[in-house]
Amino acid sequence: MKNFEKKLTMRTLLIIGTLGVGIILLLEFSMAGKVGAEMSDVTFYVASNGNDEWSGKFAEPDSAETDGPFATLERARDAIRDLKKAGELKASATVFVRGGIYEFTQTLKLDAQDSGSPESPIVYRAYENEKPVIIGGQQITGFTRHNGSILKADVSDQGFNGTYFRQLFCNGERMHLARYPNFDPDNPYGGGWAYADGDPVSMSAQIPDENKHTLQYKTQDTRDWSRPEEGEVFVFPRYNWWNNIVRIKSIDRESRIITLAGDCSYPIRPTDRYYVQNLFEELDTAGEWYLDRESWTLYFWLPGDADPANMTVYAPTLRTILEIGSGTANVTFRGFTFECCEGTAIVLKDTENCSIAGNIIRNVGDYTGSGVSVSGGSNNGVVGNDIYEIGSHGVAISGGDRVTLTPANNYADNNYIHHFGVFYKQGVGITMNGCGNRASHNLMHDGPRMGILFSGNNLVIEYNHIRHVNLETADTGAVYTGGRDWISSRGTIIRYNYFHDILGYGQENGRWISPHYAWGVYLDDNTGGVDVIGNIVARCIRGLIHLHNGRDNLIENNVFIDGKLQQVEYNGWNNAHSYWQSHMQTMVEGYESVKDQPAWKEMRNMHIHPSEAVLPDGLIMTGNVFRRNIVYYSDPNAKLHQLRNVPFGHNEWESNLYWHQGLSLRIPLKDTPEESEWEAWQKMGKDQNSLIADPLFVDPEKEDYRLRDDSPAFKIGFQPIPVEKIGTYEDELRASWPIIEAEGAREKPLMGE
Repeated sequence: MKNFEKKLTMRTLLIIGTLGVGIILLLEFSMAGKVGAEMSDVTFYVASNGNDEWSGKFAEPDSAETDGPFATLERARDAIRDLKKAGELKASATVFVRGGIYEFTQTLKLDAQDSGSPESPIVYRAYENEKPVIIGGQQITGFTRHNGSILKADVSDQGFNGTYFRQLFCNGERMHLARYPNFDPDNPYGGGWAYADGDPVSMSAQIPDENKHTLQYKTQDTRDWSRPEEGEVFVFPRYNWWNNIVRIKSIDRESRIITLAGDCSYPIRPTDRYYVQNLFEELDTAGEWYLDRESWTLYFWLPGDADPANMTVYAPTLRTILEIGSGTANVTFRGFTFECCEGTAIVLKDTENCSIAGNIIRNVGDYTGSGVSVSGGSNNGVVGNDIYEIGSHGVAISGGDRVTLTPANNYADNNYIHHFGVFYKQGVGITMNGCGNRASHNLMHDGPRMGILFSGNNLVIEYNHIRHVNLETADTGAVYTGGRDWISSRGTIIRYNYFHDILGYGQENGRWISPHYAWGVYLDDNTGGVDVIGNIVARCIRGLIHLHNGRDNLIENNVFIDGKLQQVEYNGWNNAHSYWQSHMQTMVEGYESVKDQPAWKEMRNMHIHPSEAVLPDGLIMTGNVFRRNIVYYSDPNAKLHQLRNVPFGHNEWESNLYWHQGLSLRIPLKDTPEESEWEAWQKMGKDQNSLIADPLFVDPEKEDYRLRDDSPAFKIGFQPIPVEKIGTYEDELRASWPIIEAEGAREKPLMGE
C-alpha cells in the first residue's frame, strides 16, 4: 500500500472463548506518521473558506482564489464517488477538514458506494491539530430588547420558518425551556420540582382503573397560562424508574387536574415529582427561552454571564448530523466536534469496519436521541471520543445474531462519557444489545440511571470505570440487565471493571433522598449465565451485587467494598410469584427459539426448560456460584448476605475472604440468633473453605485496593486484578489526554428536595 502505514494501537485485545466463537483477535488500527498529503493516494481538503467549485486538492485557497479546498464534506464525498466511478481510486482516500464552524443544512449521508477496503480505507479527519466543529443547526441573530432582561428575535427568515426546534444553545451551553418550577442550579437533581397532590400511595400498590394521563396539582402550584395546550409535563410517574414528557391536553382548574394528551409509562401518583415546560408565562429567569410558533418569535432571557454583544446562539435544524448507511465499509470519521442536533448525532446502520474515533460529541439528542448509534453490521467501533450533554444514551451498540450466536464484534472503547440522559432518564452511558459486542476501557459518570444497560448474549463489559451514576432514579445499578425471556444475557462477561459510588435517588418516609435503592452489579428478573469476574465494586447503598431470581451466574474473584445495607443480595421467586407466572410464556418462547441451536448447547444448564425449573419446594433460583471473592466492609449494622427465597442446596458459596473490621458476619437465617448466623451458615455446608481476615489492601483509605504481598487472599486462590488497565488510556485516537474530568455529583453531592 503506497505511502501508508499501519500500527497497532496501545491495546490489542485477545478475547478467548468469551464470545462463544473460539478465538477472536480484535485489531484496532490507527494511522501513523505525519499528518499530510503523503498519507494516502488521494487527498482532498475542506475548509470554511473553501469553494465547492474548486478542486479540493489544496489545503488553502491560492493567492488568486481560483483553486483551493472544498467548502463542504458533501462535495468531498462526491469527489471520491466520481473517482471510484471513473476507476481512478485505486487505494485509500483521506479528506482533511480545516478548523472552523460548519453548519449542516442537511444530514451528511454515506452509503455502500462510499466504502473503502480494509487495505484502503476512506478517512474523514481533522487537519493536523485544527478543530473543525460540525453543527446540526443554524445560528440565530438579530436579537432586540423585548421586556427587561428578555430578548426576542424573529427566526422565520433565519432558516427556521416552520422548524419547531426544541433546544437552544448559548455559548455552547444548553438553555432551559421556560418552566415551572424553575431549574435550581444549586440543586440540579433534587430541586426545581413540584409534587403531585394527594395522600401518598405505596409504589407497589395496585389500584383498579387507575389511568396514566392525569395529574392533580397542589393549590400553591396553580398557574395562569393563556395557551396551556402548548405546555408539557416532565414527570417521573409511580416507580421513579424513568420519566415521561407529555403535552397538556386540558386543565380543570376547579379540581386542579391536568389531563395529558397521551399516557405516561405508569400512573402519576401523589408525591410524584414533575415540572411543566414550554409556556411563555414561565419565562421568568436567566437562561430560559420560549418559541412562539404563531409568530415564529424566539424569546430568550440571557444567562447571567452572557454578553448580548458577544453571545452565540444556535438551535438545531437536523435530527442526525452524520448517517452511515447499509453496506458502507471501512470508513472513519476522526477528530471532529459534532454538536447541536435534536436526535442521534451519528448513526451507523448495517455497516462494516467503520469507526467514529477521537471526536467530541456534545449537546445533542432529545428524549430519543443519543450520541452515537451502531446497529447491525460488524466490526464497527466508537473509539476514543468525549461524549457529553446527551439527551438519551451516550452510545448505543447492537448487532449480531442471538439465535446462532454469530457475533457482530461492534465495540465502544476508550470513550469518556458523562452527563448523559439529559431528557430521557433511562438514558445510560452505553446501551448494548445483540450478540458478541463489547464495551471496554470507558470512563462514565453523572447520569440519571445506569452506566451500562445491556441485554443480549456473549457481550463483553471489561476495564470500564463507572462512578457517580443513578443520580435521578431508583432500583438501578452501575450495570444492569434482565432475563425475562430466559436467554438474556447468557454468555456475557463483566470483568475487570471499577464500579463505585453508585447512588440512587428516591423517596423514604415522605422525603426525597440520596443515596437510595441502588446496587453495583444488578442481574434482574431471571438473568442467567453471566460471569462477574475480577471487578472492584465499592460504596453502593443497597448492596454491591444483586441477583433477582438469577440462575447459573458465576461471581468470582471480585473485590466488594462497603455496601451500606448489605454486601450481597439474592432475591428469589417461587412458582406463585406474579413475575414467574406472567413471564412464563415469554421464557418458554425464548428458550425454545434457541434450544436446538448447536452454539447454545455450550451455555450453562441450557438443558433445563423453564417449565421444569421449579424445585419441589416451589423455589427456582439455582446454579449460582459465589467463589474466591473478597468482601470488606465497615458499617457495624451492615449485613454480609441478604438472601430471600434462595434454595441453599442449589447455590454455592466457597473459598471467599470476609472482613467486617473484626465484627460479626450477619447472614439472616430463619430461626437463627444473630450471634449464631455464621456458625449456622457453615453448618449448612456454605463457605467451608472461606477465611475471616483483613485482606491487607495497599491503601483502602485512598481507594487503592491492590493486595499486599502478605495478603491472606492468596490462600483462597485469589488472582490480582489488573487495576492498571481499568479505565481510559492514552492513545492517538483519544479526543483529549490527559482527561480532565468534568464537575458533577462527586464535587457537588446530591441533595434531596
